[in-house]
Amino acid sequence: MTEALLAALIDRTAATIAAEAEALTGLDQAIGDGDHGLNLRRGFEAIAAERARLSAMAPADALHQAGMLLVMKVGGASGPLYGSLLMGMAKAAKAGGDLPAQLAEGVAQVQKRGKSDAGAKTMLDVLIPVLATLQTQAGRPRPELIRAIRQTADDAREATKPMLATRGRASFLGERSIGHYDPGATSSQLLIHAVCDVLAEQP
Repeated sequence: MTEALLAALIDRTAATIAAEAEALTGLDQAIGDGDHGLNLRRGFEAIAAERARLSAMAPADALHQAGMLLVMKVGGASGPLYGSLLMGMAKAAKAGGDLPAQLAEGVAQVQKRGKSDAGAKTMLDVLIPVLATLQTQAGRPRPELIRAIRQTADDAREATKPMLATRGRASFLGERSIGHYDPGATSSQLLIHAVCDVLAEQP
């Protein structure tokens, strides 16, 4: 991964969260603490502020440092969970793992930190299906793989709406959590699209 690509990923993910922060907070006001978008924006602003330093690092080191920034700067559950995702990916990258292996380790760390799995109406309900698509279709041409990942993320986020939340603050609402999109699944979908946008632009 080049310095330019790392910088582009930082720029696009930070811009995406900044643009969608209010919408994410609105989703979280319905079934959570009401701070998901604002917290994530704070975290990605911290990453963007370190853009030059991070993009000059080896990719594994950049992932780890970005994850640490999210853990330190973001309140609520989203900082530790997204931080765990990035630091898990960094761990696998340092061990020589490819992208599917990196995402698998990141997802495993989110599962461990959140004590959750697919079906609980969380960010894992997007991350796990996207991981499965990446693992099973990694050999496809890049444009086809990117389209498949985008579609998986969209479908997975949509599937959270009728779910009953069984983890996180939304679980306190019981059946009232049904009929709402999960904020964490939505931010995961948005970030996956942002990464896909950057990768699609690469020659």
